[in-house]
Amino acid sequence: MRAEERDGDDGAQARGSQPGGVGAQATPGPALRRAGGAVLAALLLVAATVAACGTEAKAVCGVIVDSTSYADPATSRNDVTSKLPAFAQGCDWIGFAAVTGSSESSACRQDPVSIAATQAENPNDNPVVEDRVRAHRITEVVPRAVKLFDCPAEGEGSDVLGALRYVVKQLGARRQPDKPHRLIVFSDLINNRGDLNINKLDLSEGARKQKIKELRDARLLPDLAGYAVVVHGFLREKTSSPDRFPLLEGFWREAFEASGASTVDLL
Repeated sequence: MRAEERDGDDGAQARGSQPGGVGAQATPGPALRRAGGAVLAALLLVAATVAACGTEAKAVCGVIVDSTSYADPATSRNDVTSKLPAFAQGCDWIGFAAVTGSSESSACRQDPVSIAATQAENPNDNPVVEDRVRAHRITEVVPRAVKLFDCPAEGEGSDVLGALRYVVKQLGARRQPDKPHRLIVFSDLINNRGDLNINKLDLSEGARKQKIKELRDARLLPDLAGYAVVVHGFLREKTSSPDRFPLLEGFWREAFEASGASTVDLL
C-alpha cells in the first residue's frame, strides 16, 4: 500500500471518531433537553386539567318550594321549571321540602333524587355512562318540585323556617366534607307562622339582632354551615310598605349568615 493511501485511511478514521464527524452519534444539548422537558410538562398539565374537569365534585343539594300564597302567580312556577334544571346539573343528590302552614311535620313530601350513577351502574367510572345516568335522573327533579306547589295548606300562614329545617335534616344525613352543599329556595320568605311573623317584625337594627338571637337560642334556625343559598321570588308579593323592603332583606341576610351560610343571594 502506498503511503498516501495509508495517510488517507488514517485521516478518514480520525474524522469519524471526532465529535460532529461523519460517524458520530449526535447528543442532545442542554437547550434541547430543556425544551423537551417543557413540552412534556405542558402535556401533563393539559392531561391533569382534562381529568380534573371530568371529576369535578358535584354538590349535595336541597330544593324548597313554597306552596302557600307564593304558589299562586304563574311566574313562581315558571321559576322552578326554568331555573331548577341548571341548578340540578351541579348536584349529585337532591332532597325536597315544601313550605306549608306546618312545614316540618308536613305530610306533603317528595322522595329525594340520587343523580350520580352508583358503583353498580357504572363500575368502570365511564364518563359516558355517568352522563347518561345523570341526564335521565335530572328529568325527575322538576316534576317532583312542581308537585310541591299543590300541597295542602296544613294551617294558616307560611312556615318557611320549618321547611329550611326539614330539608337541612335530610341533607345532614348525606353530608360529605369533600363536597359543596347548595340550597335553592323558591319562596317570597314571608314567614308568618310560629315564632317569626315577618309582617309584624320590628326591623330596627337592634330588634333584628335580638330576634335572630332568640331564634338561634331556640334552635329554630337551620344549620346551614358551609351552604350556598339562593332564593328566587324574594318578596315577590310586596304586601308591606316599600321602606320595609331593604330592612327585610337585611333581616334575612343576617338570619342566613347567623345560620352559617357561606353565600346568600336573594333574587
